Amino acid sequence: MGLHPARKPLLGSAPVVGSDPTCWAGVDVGGTRKGFHLAVLDSRGHLSVAGERIATARAVVERLLPLAPSLVAVDAPLRPAEPGQRSRACEREFVRAGICALRFTPDLRELRSNPFHDWVLQGLALYRALDRAGLSAVECFPTATWTVWGGPRGTTPRTAWSARILARLQLPGTPRRLGQDARDAIGAALTAQLHWAGETQRFGELVIPGPGGRWSRGGSAFSSASAAAPVSAPPPASRGASPSNRRSTSS
Repeated sequence: MGLHPARKPLLGSAPVVGSDPTCWAGVDVGGTRKGFHLAVLDSRGHLSVAGERIATARAVVERLLPLAPSLVAVDAPLRPAEPGQRSRACEREFVRAGICALRFTPDLRELRSNPFHDWVLQGLALYRALDRAGLSAVECFPTATWTVWGGPRGTTPRTAWSARILARLQLPGTPRRLGQDARDAIGAALTAQLHWAGETQRFGELVIPGPGGRWSRGGSAFSSASAAAPVSAPPPASRGASPSNRRSTSS
């Protein structure tokens, strides 16, 4: 029997141990005009939803509630920086690891004063809506997901780079034609499944796939057996390198 939404843990929680792995969801967040893109991965490793565009945070939650996902991974900051700060500690930790570039998230005052950050505010609204609905959510970063699985993109266009990596995964239900937002939603859903199974590395509130795991270079393909066997905690994050700046950057 699947978890009832009201019994699900709150935002940013550890993997949901012992729950029925019905499905996992990923959401790519855009500004008010663009809206959201949703992907859902079922327990067999099939994409039952592949980049569906949804206008509002409330509509995303309404779409998800009947599906009762075990976990939702959202491609947007979980919270702003502390007042007066221009980045969060988890973001600074992430860029020190040198995985890929990332744009920092400023404090709420700056978010509200700069129209560029509208998408961050939309993400915060989504987290609140998920929380009110009892749906467990974590923050993810699909650019880092694609980097772990396919290596740095270098000078390759982002669309071609992520499309090549996704094609290599051979996920059943993947449409032949997808936009970047849909691909990132799929990457988020896959990250949700990995986090539920305890196969992610964590930078504070931000989770990305662990190195050497499923779907990474040298890792194994999706397995329904492994999907049904979560562990109690994700492996710790470790690696060190250079800093940078957030989401759709040149790295």
